Amino acid sequence: MPNTLAIDIGGTKFTVALFTDGVMRQRVSTATDREGGRDWMLARIEESVRSWNVNLHNCGIGFGGPVDYDNQRVYLSTHVGGWENTDLIGWVRQTFAIPAVMDNDANVGALGEGTYGAGQGHDPLFYMTLSTGIGGGIVTNGRVLRGADSYAGEIGHITIRPGGKPCLCGSAGCFERHCCGLWLERDHGRSAKDLLADPAFVRTYVVDLALGLKACLMLLNPSRIVIGGGMAKAGDALFLPLREELGRQMTAWSRARIDVVPATLGDDSVLWGALALTQEGVS
Repeated sequence: MPNTLAIDIGGTKFTVALFTDGVMRQRVSTATDREGGRDWMLARIEESVRSWNVNLHNCGIGFGGPVDYDNQRVYLSTHVGGWENTDLIGWVRQTFAIPAVMDNDANVGALGEGTYGAGQGHDPLFYMTLSTGIGGGIVTNGRVLRGADSYAGEIGHITIRPGGKPCLCGSAGCFERHCCGLWLERDHGRSAKDLLADPAFVRTYVVDLALGLKACLMLLNPSRIVIGGGMAKAGDALFLPLREELGRQMTAWSRARIDVVPATLGDDSVLWGALALTQEGVS
């Protein structure tokens, strides 16, 4: 039975899992030590995987930052230092002696939800991760749509508020800057979880959230939008007012469907997507 190593590297935590014949057998999640950076994270990943004492056959990776898919290299992480131009695939091959394939975590999460989760049967599917940052992935005909340069789906850095708050990317008014968990906590002094439990806050928050998703609905006309990441766990407290606000904002003549749902794989969308990615391979 094939043993697949799945790795999900995010801004606040990273997770490794073992799939045997398509069943998740092991799962270890670790909070990110930003001071330790890349090398600390890689050491912890190796430590966890070696503790399983199994023969691995392949590896799929979802990385929380821009990835050059064609050349299989990390471009950078906007949340953890030391990842610039990292040959993460080479590290996996050298460390575990197995083939590996990688994409950014939003694309991998889209593949996971499209193959195993809330996106099954929906084409095209748009997946958005709403967590420390905001990312997006598009799946059509069972494959990720990456664009000419591996950057399709980067909805987090469309401008929703011209002249708005400065973003880590160097621009201002970005969707991510106004709606992601990192900035909500910095701007309001409360965790995103606490903020989303406050109906008064949610009513104002979904205005900006809908501005970003409207761009997706008008441009892509997806069959479904699946939202994953920690903030999607707010459930109906977020999704009901969000759908209502999207209904108000959508262009009157548009009949594009407003089918926006939380991810059903929860924290494991990227891990399941990493499994599916090993089957897709590098095109």
